[in-house]
Amino acid sequence: MEAHEKITAAINSANDEGRPALVPFITAGYPEPTSFTETLKEVASAGDVVELGIPFSDPMADGMTIQRSSFEALKKGVSLKWIFDELDKVKDEVDTPLVMMSYLNPLLQFGYDELAERAVETGVCGFIVPDLPYEESEDIRRALEARGLGLVQLVTPATPDERLDTLSDASRGFLYAVTITGITGGDTGLPDDVTDYLDKVSEKSALPVCAGFGIRERNDVDNVGKHAAGAIVGSALVEVIERGESASGFLNELSGKA
Repeated sequence: MEAHEKITAAINSANDEGRPALVPFITAGYPEPTSFTETLKEVASAGDVVELGIPFSDPMADGMTIQRSSFEALKKGVSLKWIFDELDKVKDEVDTPLVMMSYLNPLLQFGYDELAERAVETGVCGFIVPDLPYEESEDIRRALEARGLGLVQLVTPATPDERLDTLSDASRGFLYAVTITGITGGDTGLPDDVTDYLDKVSEKSALPVCAGFGIRERNDVDNVGKHAAGAIVGSALVEVIERGESASGFLNELSGKA
């Protein structure tokens, strides 16, 4: 099984259990670099796939919570190299597939071939790059797919049908359905018309569809689960970790395991 297929399998396994997959997001190295691996292990124990945010100086798709966490992690010296080195220490303790969410510049600076090599070595199965248009992604896709890794594509309610088909075919692991047109971290919940949109995306995609942005409560996860394979929770979890509360407790409550 190639690495990106482990992501798909984990999501499908959750669905086979009669529940939507839960994909928690954390900012690597936040709130303290020294607690990163323990936080990762705790979150991985409660999630089906873990999305690891790579701190970046200008996270344009993210709201205030993830921006704040990214800036703090950068101030404390967190880098992509450091993250891989930390993952090396726990790769035998974390079975949950890992997906890195990074803006393009840190990946470009690291070098695509070395990126793919270190990802395979540390249990990273795929990448989400929100500022990389599909038309400009051939170089990184080639490097990742040569090592069995996946580049997860994002779609939005504004994505035209023809482009939705293109992105669905190009995605690996899962297809990321952004539920709103805007940035992460909103507290208004899910839009009323999100169900029709998720139904359409799920019908078109051969891969499982995971919905993200605006998911904060058990009810959000349940609603998404009726129309998509998985729910991605980011800002709400980062805020739980900021407050020093139990990440696994919060995630288990979202998934109904609590």
